[in-house]
Amino acid sequence: MALQESLTRFKQQQEKCQSTLSSINNARAAAGSGSSSRSAPHHKSVPIATSSSIAAKAPAVKFSNDTERLQHINSIRKAPIGAQMKRVIAILYETREAFTAEQINEVCYVDAVNNREVFSGLTNNPKVFYDGKRFSYKATHDLKNKKELLHLIRKFPEGKNVIDLKDAYPTVLDDLQALKASGDVWLLSNFDSQEDVVFPNDPKITIKVDDDLKVLFRGIELPRDMIDIEKDLQKNGMKPATNTAKRRAMAQVHGINPKPKAKKKTRDISKRTKLTNAHLPELFKNIP
Repeated sequence: MALQESLTRFKQQQEKCQSTLSSINNARAAAGSGSSSRSAPHHKSVPIATSSSIAAKAPAVKFSNDTERLQHINSIRKAPIGAQMKRVIAILYETREAFTAEQINEVCYVDAVNNREVFSGLTNNPKVFYDGKRFSYKATHDLKNKKELLHLIRKFPEGKNVIDLKDAYPTVLDDLQALKASGDVWLLSNFDSQEDVVFPNDPKITIKVDDDLKVLFRGIELPRDMIDIEKDLQKNGMKPATNTAKRRAMAQVHGINPKPKAKKKTRDISKRTKLTNAHLPELFKNIP
């Protein structure tokens, strides 16, 4: 209410000043027309400017910067409680600093001192930590650097959603890419949820695999021709280590036929063959 009254008084003062300026201009115009009529009787009469005509021609009166700031503050404090809380949490997230209620009011104009709904909402918000005096951002995982990030990832051999790590600290995504580049972690995309999952790259870790996944893996029938395998790899965004089509084409140019696989020679059992199951003579009755 106090803010609205200040704005109303300011507008009234602006109108009063405008009216005073109009009166002064009218008086000057009247004096000028009287003197000109005496010196130049044949001069055409000029229409007297009125307050309405001056207001129409003059540019609109702009409020001062302080007035604009007051309007901005008023719009913020009239916003829904959720919008005000979101504004505060954004400040806490970006700065990663602890603010008192008074400091929050100074920084983002949200009145966390007198507005009990805002104060209660912030103290009970899962993303806000309140120590009894100051508010700060509460991340899903309390991490400070790349070393702590890697230590946490290694606790989840079956993978950790990157979305749970994004708010840990400002450069966490850069550190994830650095860990991937150094080979400490695997960073894979989940095609179903379009979210990244990070895995520790440690051969000593025992990973539990669901039985359904085992059955699915073993049930996949691979193509018998290497060319088809290479095509499938390329289709899934992987570069094959071999180029069978090129190798076969070069072999045909040079007249080299692919060597047929040699069949293994079956060895016949004879009396000279050393038998390991000699205690079962009935198995070897038909040996020549």
